[in-house]
Order: sequence, then structure tokens, then C-alpha cells
Amino acid sequence: MSVEQLPRTIWWEDTSVHMIDQTRLPLQGDILVCSTYEGVIVAIKTLAVRGAPAIGAAGALGVALWSATEGMDFESAGDDYLAAAMTVCDELADARPTAVNLSREVNRLRAVLAECVQSSMNPETIRDLLIAEAHKVMEEDEAANRALGDFGAALFDGPTKFLTHCNAGSLATTFYGTALGVIYSAHLQDKVEHVWVDETRPVNQGGRLTAWELLFAGVPSQLICDNMAAFVMGEGLVDAVVVGADRICANGDTANKIGTYGLAILAKEHGIPFYIAAPSTTFDLELAEGKQIEIEVRDQKEIEGITVSGTFDATTPEISAAFDKMTAQGPAELPLSKGHHMSIARKGGGFSFDGWFKNTPTHVSCFNPAFDVTPAKYIKGYITERGVITAEEIPHTMK
Repeated sequence: MSVEQLPRTIWWEDTSVHMIDQTRLPLQGDILVCSTYEGVIVAIKTLAVRGAPAIGAAGALGVALWSATEGMDFESAGDDYLAAAMTVCDELADARPTAVNLSREVNRLRAVLAECVQSSMNPETIRDLLIAEAHKVMEEDEAANRALGDFGAALFDGPTKFLTHCNAGSLATTFYGTALGVIYSAHLQDKVEHVWVDETRPVNQGGRLTAWELLFAGVPSQLICDNMAAFVMGEGLVDAVVVGADRICANGDTANKIGTYGLAILAKEHGIPFYIAAPSTTFDLELAEGKQIEIEVRDQKEIEGITVSGTFDATTPEISAAFDKMTAQGPAELPLSKGHHMSIARKGGGFSFDGWFKNTPTHVSCFNPAFDVTPAKYIKGYITERGVITAEEIPHTMK
């Protein structure tokens, strides 16, 4: 296994947007196929695709998908076409609020759309141009990730013990990764001694996704609970913390997965350098400071219980016949006692199941912010495709 053998996160194929369904990793490798832009929106909202650069690419592909499907129903690319296209862009850009890449890449295609309509191009030509532009978004993202990975690896002279949070790997981008891109590049240069992986509650992107990626790529690592980070730092087992970002303000304040702020404080207390790895598309110079970032608050069910998924085979003809009957009309929903529920569906020669099981008191109240903001004073540097910069250098480096 190697980094280059990691699967692509999202791609265009047969007038559809294809993506790895990250809600079902690591034990199932399902491919989600979106044939409508609404499907892309659902995929973004449900975290089937996640990570700032990846959802930026998804937004761009969603615009292209609309142009290649519903957009082809217009006889000309006139005012009605443009109005419909702008509505689609608005819906895609608003699918999730915190990561700037989504609105940025949608607006990139929005600008192409407006220029095409102003030039009186036909829907077929616009479709081709939008598909090409969406591919450019993906290509540029991968190139940026590889470049920032090399800049980040150059920060370290020898075998290094890293700690990372959430998933800022290949799965969070079109390919290669941001924080894990740094670790992958360092690994190729024999500069990785060990990687500590925070599980990242409540959705466990570290435990499910980062741990899977590092195993796949052959990088030495261990999974820890989020509340173990202080212990491993105190034991001298961490040399550097490298995480990704969803939005970086002009002053360097950075929004990232919930728990990042606490890690930054712990790193400062223990004298450990704390780095943000992100492409230039994640910097938002229109926001002066982190207090202006809208923080997404997600469904409390992510805290109230756990989700599981898997597959099974019917072991006897009688069991097979029973499940065949149950799933003949599609997935069978099975409401269970105590608020649990399960869905069973046909999958190839067997069956798949998805379940949610409540493990908190009935009627418990939960608060589930998906991100927090780390003040710039805790961040040693920002690893980008343009080099490693400080907070003070952001305004002129990223303009």
C-alpha cells in the first residue's frame, strides 16, 4: 500500500458526480452516484463528502451537473437560464456554512456562467465550459496539496512524532490531503516516526477516516481518544501538531473541526509547534477575525447515539427468502424500541444494514457545534502551496 494508491474522493463520470460515501467508511467502500445537483447537496449536508477542499469540488461539480442535466432543457442561455442557474448556485453554496471553499468554488463557476450568458453562448457550450472548469478546480486542488505537503515536510529535519485532528487527508480533498499531505510528504522522506490520531468525536472522522488512510498508506500511527492528547503531549510523545482548516481569516484566526482550539492551547502549554495546513482557497480575507465566522451546529443525534453499518449474507434459503421479501420494494426501515432504528437493503448477493443506536438518556439536551475557532496567537505557521507563512504575512501573501 502507498499514498498514491489511495482512492480518489470525488470525480465526474457519465454525466454524474461520483464520490466515496464517507459515512460508510472504513468498513464499507461504497460509491455514491449523484445524477442531480440536489443529490450533491444531500451528499454535502450528510457528510458523504466532507472536508473543505472536497466540498468545494463537490459544489463546482454540482453546478456543472445541473448544466449538463436540467440546464439542457432551456432552448437558449437567456435570462431564464441565468436565473435558474443562479438559484442552483445559491442552494449549493448554502449547503454548509463554515468552510469557505464551498462558496468560493461555486462562485467561481457562477462567474463563468454569467460571462457565458452575457456572451450569448448556447447551453451545450456552457455545459462543456463548466465541466472543464470543475475539472480545473479538482486539478488545482491536488497540485496545491502536493506543493504544501512538500513545504510542510521541509519544516522537519528528522523523524518526527506528529499529532493530528479530524481528517485533513486525501478524503478531505480531491486527492493527497492538507495536514496529512504534510505527513505523507514527510513519510516519503523518512521523516515520520509516529502519528497520533485523535478520534474526533462525535462523528469520529479521525477514528474512521484518518486512521484508515494512514494504515492504507503504510504510515506508523495509533488512534487515541480526544481527551488523551494532553497525556501524550505531557509524556513527550508529540513533536508537532498539524491540522487542516475550513476557513482562515485575514488575521489568522482559523476555523477547524471542533476540538482544534483545545489542542492548540495544549500544544502551547507543552511548547509544541502547532501548524495549520491549508491551500490558499481556504483563506478568507473578507473576514477580519474569527468572531465573524458562522459556526455550523449539527443534529444532536450525532451526540445522542452511534451509527453503524455493515453487510451480511443469508446463511440459509429460508433466511434469504425472508430478507428478499423484506427488501423487495427497496430498503426496509425497522423502527426499534428506545428510539433505535435500522434499515436493511439488498447489496449484491447479500444485504447491507445501517443503524442508529441511542446511548444517552431519553430527552437529553445536546449542543453540537461542528467547528471551533483557534486564535492566531496559538498558530506557529500556515503551511500553504505558496510556502509556510505567519499570521502577519497572510494579507499580502493571500491577496
